[in-house]
Amino acid sequence: MGVMERVTTRPKKAAISVAPVAADRLIRGDCIAEMAKLPDACIDMIFADPPYNLQLGGDLFRPEGGRVDAVDNDWDKFDTLAAYDRFTALWLAQARRILKPDGTIWVIGSYHNIFRVGATLQDQGFWILNDIIWRKANPMPNFKGTRFTNAHETLIWASQGEDARYTFNYKAMKTLNDELQMRSDWVLPICGGQERLKRNGTKAHPTQKPEALLYRVLLACTKPGDIVLDPFFGTGTTGAVAKRLGRQWIGIEREDSYSEVALQRIAEALPLDESALAIMQSARQAPKVAFGTLIETGYLTPGAVLSDAKRRWHAVVRADGSLSMGADSGSIHKLGAMVQGAPSCNGWTFWHHDTVDGLKPIDTLRQTYLLATQP
Repeated sequence: MGVMERVTTRPKKAAISVAPVAADRLIRGDCIAEMAKLPDACIDMIFADPPYNLQLGGDLFRPEGGRVDAVDNDWDKFDTLAAYDRFTALWLAQARRILKPDGTIWVIGSYHNIFRVGATLQDQGFWILNDIIWRKANPMPNFKGTRFTNAHETLIWASQGEDARYTFNYKAMKTLNDELQMRSDWVLPICGGQERLKRNGTKAHPTQKPEALLYRVLLACTKPGDIVLDPFFGTGTTGAVAKRLGRQWIGIEREDSYSEVALQRIAEALPLDESALAIMQSARQAPKVAFGTLIETGYLTPGAVLSDAKRRWHAVVRADGSLSMGADSGSIHKLGAMVQGAPSCNGWTFWHHDTVDGLKPIDTLRQTYLLATQP
């Protein structure tokens, strides 16, 4: 098994009793105080976009004289680096407490803060799985020409410990990336155009993240129904994408102006239908379905006739889930291999059944069964 597919296992521990937690809601208040009110081990994933502590001095202007919309809000100001580190340690401690043992955390930042945040993550016992470089396809230029253009931000993805289990939808990421392994450098545009939220003609939030970024993060390491917490909710990108992908969400935000924009945005977000939410899974993750289960549940009946795609061979379904063809019989895989003279065969894709739309692989019945029976 490849390194990217490996999901480690945590030594068995006593089951943790988790109090129910209300989701799909925005909590207004300080993130540290509000996280402290949540029960232990109740969150599947945290996505955090904390203050960057930019500490910009003075206004920044474009060459033609226009003022740049910089981050100069009070929530991004800390007196010293030590004060920022204390703040980071406090919110990360709460994050670690409320994450489930198999939960993960994502933190995004710039060179101003991400290294300090990463060190604190490790100090608190988190295990870094990846650092992702988000390379901005359309970064803001360096107007003063005094150093390189800042064209990327860094995301840290971490589990609860070196041996912790965690969710990683490897196959879905590979499919999303045109059947190539998803790398740790992502090229995505910054938030702009219609996606950029505005109030009275100005940006509703100075560092609004693009939905494409959150879409990839949530699709990579959560499952439908998982609860995702964003302690620095801003204008609600995490909540909007979670709703689209069938995940539950909790946002914490202390600024009323951001909260109002976030709630309106999420209310307007349209969730994907169930069939669109079905993602590619690795063989290890995919639920196992025996061919006989389809017969037991009536998706196929004994006596039904299956054939290959070109109708060269025909086999009869038997009550025990085997197929028969004349004097020969066997499983869907064994009989498929035998008629082709092949060493092996994937019977799910080799054998077909008749439908009103023509021949379809019996795997379509398996997928229909899974959609109907999975929570």
